[in-house]
Amino acid sequence: MSVIRSAGLRGFRATVAELGGDAEEYVAAVGLPAAALDTDDLLVSDEAVATVLELAACRLGCPDLGLRIAYRQDLDMLGPLALAIRNSPTLADALESSSRYLFVHARSLSLTLLPDPYGDPGVIALRYGGPPDLPAPVQGTDLGLGFVHRAIQRLAEERYGLRSVELPYHPPAPLRAYEEFFGAPVRVGRSEAILRMPCGLADRPLSGGDENLHRLAMAFLAEQTAETGASIAPRVRAALRQLLGTSPPEIAAVARLFTMHPRTMQRRLGAEGTTFAALLDDVRREEAHRYLTATDMPMSQVASLLGFAEQATFTRSCRRWWGCTPTALRRSER
Repeated sequence: MSVIRSAGLRGFRATVAELGGDAEEYVAAVGLPAAALDTDDLLVSDEAVATVLELAACRLGCPDLGLRIAYRQDLDMLGPLALAIRNSPTLADALESSSRYLFVHARSLSLTLLPDPYGDPGVIALRYGGPPDLPAPVQGTDLGLGFVHRAIQRLAEERYGLRSVELPYHPPAPLRAYEEFFGAPVRVGRSEAILRMPCGLADRPLSGGDENLHRLAMAFLAEQTAETGASIAPRVRAALRQLLGTSPPEIAAVARLFTMHPRTMQRRLGAEGTTFAALLDDVRREEAHRYLTATDMPMSQVASLLGFAEQATFTRSCRRWWGCTPTALRRSER
């Protein structure tokens, strides 16, 4: 399973409501938590996100749903990557930042600059999508390519000379809807999803940026992603915080996020003096304290959000952590 930040669903609820649908019904049908509709930082299955877009487009009779949602999205959904992009000296730097760190937002997606597929020396191709050997989901690709197009428009502060849009499918929506959205010819049935742009566009300076902020954001992203060969425990802890309340906090699920076998993960954690079970217990204790002292959630809901099958198991854990029941802890903290 590959994952994406739930920011990828930003605008889905409002667009579906506008069309007379129920966004929560659709996400429930594909196994996504309703919370993914209203927060940016849950880690959710990218396959489920692609499926819910297709489901909603079908049920609502809206074949251009992905493009409509793209109108509601902005760079802020990319978190620290947005800071690096907005403060890039040139559009080339912004594209380079995106190409290098887009996987922080969505592990299976990439943004790559390539030579023009038609051999035009004055044109570069910006490829968007997942692994080339997998079929591109129509609504998900429409949404992602539409988002990239609008982001470049905002950065360039004008029409940027888009030559054409290449789509790796025959979309169900009329081509005129795509050509109105992109303001350029659209070709279908191509090998990849591509925006063809003028070569000189990449060197265009961007206004309003701060090079120091760009360097800081890039350094933060590099530090965040350079831990592959270093300590894994902090990253497992962070993944567990994201998964609690959305997916079962099992080592197999977390190991998949790191494209790692569960036994390999256990060995690496053991070398760092901890275990998966110990990290899960720590995260549960921290989150339990927050829920009990900062919210009025019922105990059954807190237990469920912490991944406990029964409230009694949660109560036993509280006695082990603090020597009292969850109700007593809440009362004493108040």
